[in-house]
Amino acid sequence: MSTKSTGDAAEDRALAHLLRQGLTLECRNYRLAGGPHRRGAEIDLVLRERDGTLVFCEVRARANRAHGGAAATVGATKQARIVRAASHYLMRFSRLPPCRFDVVAIDGDELSWLRGAFSA
Repeated sequence: MSTKSTGDAAEDRALAHLLRQGLTLECRNYRLAGGPHRRGAEIDLVLRERDGTLVFCEVRARANRAHGGAAATVGATKQARIVRAASHYLMRFSRLPPCRFDVVAIDGDELSWLRGAFSA
């Protein structure tokens, strides 16, 4: 299985879990182009909670918890890219909704949903 297909399968699994929890999907794989000196940014899943909160979700998957596990791979640089893409996504709103940054970490068969994993 390729890295892309593994990632897509992890996103599918995370999305199914979040939909079962009552969130609704707004957008999948929202991409922001980079530039000559800046790398692009992507948000795996953009969802909405029942209360209207917009949830920007990063999905990470690893075969096991070795080297800290999937959640540990969302470092400061990755967080900054997600926040930059989220800022761009939010430009479409005339009134900003409440927002949150979540991580769904999949380590082998175990899925963990980390609400409010980091802040902007």
